[in-house]
This record gives sequence, C-alpha cells and structure tokens, in this order.
Amino acid sequence: MQYYDRETGVLKTEKVAAEKWLVWLYNNPVGEATLWTLVKRKLVSSLYGAMMDRPSSTKKIQPFIAEFDIDRSSFQKQDFNSFNDFFTRKLKNNARPIDTTATSTVSPADGKILAYADISNSDFIIKGYRFDILSFLNNATLAKKYINGGLVIIRLAPADYHRFHFPISGSVSSNTRIDGEYYSVNPLALRKMTEIFCLNKREFTIVTNPLFGDVVIAEVGATMVGSIVQTHKGDFVNKGDEKGYFKFGGSTVVLLFEKNKIRIDADLLLNTLKGHETSVKVGERIGVSMIRP
Repeated sequence: MQYYDRETGVLKTEKVAAEKWLVWLYNNPVGEATLWTLVKRKLVSSLYGAMMDRPSSTKKIQPFIAEFDIDRSSFQKQDFNSFNDFFTRKLKNNARPIDTTATSTVSPADGKILAYADISNSDFIIKGYRFDILSFLNNATLAKKYINGGLVIIRLAPADYHRFHFPISGSVSSNTRIDGEYYSVNPLALRKMTEIFCLNKREFTIVTNPLFGDVVIAEVGATMVGSIVQTHKGDFVNKGDEKGYFKFGGSTVVLLFEKNKIRIDADLLLNTLKGHETSVKVGERIGVSMIRP
C-alpha cells in the first residue's frame, strides 16, 4: 500500500498490520466465509478488545513499538497498564501544533487521508462506487445537505495515535450512534468491499461554525475495535480539542462539508485523484473556508 508523505512529498509504502490475515479474509473463499460468519461480528471485536485491557497484554507493547518504529518521545507517559492503555495514549501538549487560523480546518486525527471536493462527482476508492451519504448518515433529510459537498476520510492504522479531535471551533450537536458491523477499514479490505463505511458501526456529531456551516464529524468502527469512546462534554468546542478515542484496532474519521463551504488543499485532492492517500497529523491544515469572514 503506497501513500504520499505530506511533509516530504515522497511516495512511501505502508507497513500493514496483519497483512497476510487480511489478504486471506478478503481474497480466500474460506477466509470470506469466516469473515461473514464470525470476524465482522461485534462479539469477536469485543472479546479481543477485552483481552487488550488485561495487564498481561503489556507484553505486546514493546514488540509493537519496535515493529512499527513508533516514536515514544511524544508520549505523556512511558509506562502502561495494558495494551489498550498504550493504544489510547495521550501525547504531550506540544506534540501536535494546531493551525489556529480562523479560516482553516485541520485534520482531526493522525492517519492517511483521501479528499474529494464534490462527493457527487467523485468515485470512492474503486471506479464505479460512489459514497452513499444517505446510507452512511441513515438520515435522508440530513444527507441532502451534503450531496454536492466535500468529503474527507482519515484512516487510522493500528500504529497511529488513536485519539481524535475537533477540526474546527463551534457549537456541537449531541452524538448520534448507528449500529453496524466490524469489517476492517484497511485498504486491502476496502478494495474488495467498498461499501464498508456504510455497513460498519459509526457515530457522528455536527459542529456549526459561521465560516464552515454544519460540519459532520463521524467515527467509524472496524475489526477488533473494542469501542469508540466520546470524551468531550459541553455544547461548544475549540479547534483541536479532544473529541474522543478508539480502543484497539484500525479505525476511520469521516468529515462531511456542505457545498461551497470549504476549499480542500490542492495536494490532498491531487494525490487522491492519483489513487493515493496522504499522511496527515492532528492539527495540520487540510482546507480553508470559502466564506469571507
């Protein structure tokens, strides 16, 4: 799996966790049968998540850090009570500088990003499949607001920092939960089943800002994600405030923007057009408002 390193512009190859297992699940007849009958079920992910909460799971931390070359210097703490304690780690306050420009929106998570200026004109992941907003939001009235709007997808790999943050400041709606399955959101899986985002468990919140309108921030669960935890309280947020975190597993954050509200950064759109994701960090600018202050 190749992606662009945004800082250097270099095309890199991603190291995929459990790659052989994912290939077997999504490309082998026996694996596909296992996927449909067992792996996608909540029970499997919940049980594995519970295992990652046990003190004995700490033995997995150091090999994981070594395998994925994770920089420990940004961690708030160095000792953990379980693998999930490590997985949901907080970073030092200055580890992710936030672009505070009022007219900018920032990445809500560390990960690999795909960006589309107009959902209605953009094929998603594979030619011929279009992102189904109605199915994704499970709300026909709300979906109408975003039919011709912008779409940003940030995929978090298991090695990434797994707390997610608000991309803009504004007033916040209550959280909406939509039940679903627990398919993997790894590109190896997405190439086989492009409708995964509309099948998986997901939650979303709407942040309202005069410069960006109503922005949907959605978190999508995946295979082995123990749970999505919302930590924010209150009805107003500042850009960069923590919204919540994912327990163990790769996951995704999806942003939906109304038409003519955001100008997504050109490099992200171009790389997506080429068929590649781009690496981003929390607080890094991904677009600017099309509305004058």
